Amino acid sequence: MDSTWRSNTALTVWTVAPISYAWKLRLLLAPFLIGGTLLVLMPVFVTLGLAFTQYDVFSPPRWNDYANFHNLFSDLRFKRALYNSLWFGAIAVPLRVAGAFLLALALNRSGRAFEIARATIYLPTIIPEVAYALVWLLILNPGFGPLNLALNAIGLPGVAWLQEPLTARGAVVVMWLFQLGEGFVLMLAMLQTIPRELFESAALDGANRVQIFRRIVLPLMVPALFLLSFRDTALSFQGTFVPGLITTETGPYYATFFLPHYIVDESFGLFRYGYGAAATIILYLVTAMYIGMQSLLADPE
Repeated sequence: MDSTWRSNTALTVWTVAPISYAWKLRLLLAPFLIGGTLLVLMPVFVTLGLAFTQYDVFSPPRWNDYANFHNLFSDLRFKRALYNSLWFGAIAVPLRVAGAFLLALALNRSGRAFEIARATIYLPTIIPEVAYALVWLLILNPGFGPLNLALNAIGLPGVAWLQEPLTARGAVVVMWLFQLGEGFVLMLAMLQTIPRELFESAALDGANRVQIFRRIVLPLMVPALFLLSFRDTALSFQGTFVPGLITTETGPYYATFFLPHYIVDESFGLFRYGYGAAATIILYLVTAMYIGMQSLLADPE
């Protein structure tokens, strides 16, 4: 009877339909999209809403139209922070992109020494920001810093690097320039994708190194250069916070006081979250303006 029951019982087999390639891509991107929505888009929309309110955490937000933006542009501290941030972006971004490109050109060779040099250039990128700023604080120390000791050794007087507005702001630029490792790796990878046949053909036609660079290397590297410019522009307005705070405490005379410092002071120091949100929107707009200008330069038309 048991065998008869087995023979009369239908065997149910569950099968799973194969997942299409398009759905595999969607599933692969899903964690990134969810994280981006929760950690990027939602804070942006919340910030945009708070920018038009008066909010101090202790009481409900109160709508005040454009009062925050109007007050910002009559605030001398905000004007100073905006000027410093614009100055930093205009000076530091081109220097860092150019530095990454030139170093990649110089070290795009095989050999143990070049491998060590490439690793050395990338090393500052992986150092935590606070530790990195503290190292520079030691280097720039006016009394026993290695930089001033080297100047004294060759008969030159030491410089109070972090106590004068111009040199303090320049020091923040230099600190940020040394962290060009990621851009350097990108430039190096793009250079290594250029077919060697192009160089060989150009050499057979009698082209020298300058002509090869102008006619082959530079045109093929332009997209990567602009991509790195977009990225570094966005990072430049964030990368000033820790160096300016650790090395100079945003001084002297607000010389290293940037928009991120202003936003943190207003939001978490004075609990004026609506005011800080308005300053954050200005920061977004400044970043978009810089990237938009670079996009116009990148447009072949």
